Amino acid sequence: MPTSNTRTHGRVQVMTMFVAISALSSAALVACGGSGDSTTTSDTASSTSTAGVLCDYSSSVFNSSPSVNATATATWSCTSTLRSLTTNGLPDHAVGTFPNPGNPNTIAARSTSVSGTLTPTVTSAATAQSGPGVPMGYVLNGIKLDPGTAGTCDDSGTNCDPGRTVGAWNLEGIGGAFNFGTDASNAHVQPDGTYHYHGIPEGFVTKLNKGQAMTLIGWAADGFPIYARYGYGVATDAASALKVLKSSYRLKAVPDAKRPSTALLPMGTFTQDYEYVAGLGDLDECNGRTGVTPEFPKGIYHYVATDTFPYLQRCVKGKL
Repeated sequence: MPTSNTRTHGRVQVMTMFVAISALSSAALVACGGSGDSTTTSDTASSTSTAGVLCDYSSSVFNSSPSVNATATATWSCTSTLRSLTTNGLPDHAVGTFPNPGNPNTIAARSTSVSGTLTPTVTSAATAQSGPGVPMGYVLNGIKLDPGTAGTCDDSGTNCDPGRTVGAWNLEGIGGAFNFGTDASNAHVQPDGTYHYHGIPEGFVTKLNKGQAMTLIGWAADGFPIYARYGYGVATDAASALKVLKSSYRLKAVPDAKRPSTALLPMGTFTQDYEYVAGLGDLDECNGRTGVTPEFPKGIYHYVATDTFPYLQRCVKGKL
């Protein structure tokens, strides 16, 4: 299996509604998006208020993991219109060893403040991830969700770079042929020291200790909630049995034209190896659906972090 050293991260493509201010720079990022399979499909769709839900979530935990050895902080607050996060970007759970053979970077604190709407609105078109470092959302512990990579290969498959564009084939951070050095929480480190998740944040989910339950783990770039793995068997019925929700993506039966040989790089190595099939699983193309949740008993559009591709949403369905 090929190995690699992660140098930079790109994305598959997300415009985010968060306004982010880091210790080194600031950027205003605007989201526009669309509807889920069973949601309103109009730009004039009514908004859903998330006010009062985890508006006062706060965490300050000393992380004794050798790769951290510092206090991780995250504080959420709400105004009448915005949900805001202030974080130092350090994880609050056990992490793997960084640097490691697949990831040469060291975890560092990255002070960040972000804000998003309290009244997300589902619209008619999905907006895909766009631009290096743009998060799909943040976990409650202040760690960003950043599922794509900047890694690519050319058509030959012999010229691959885990951190920049050398061809059209986008490398997957987990589940592919390349070792990006992710730990047991499906996370690793960017060159600037930012620890971030490519899949379900297992360490944080375990820390919440809710067992087999719908577990709210964070907020997406468009303001909708994100849950981990579980959902009700009938989306609109909280009395129905819980189950592990499935994405509606699968590996393509036939590789795309000009794709590097599957004998060299097996299917699943590239983002382009997957296809969305409406109705194949429980979720839409953005790994979301509309239904009731413990925090929103009247129902809300929400995203689900899944065990299989896309792992985390790669697009958003909401707008400011």
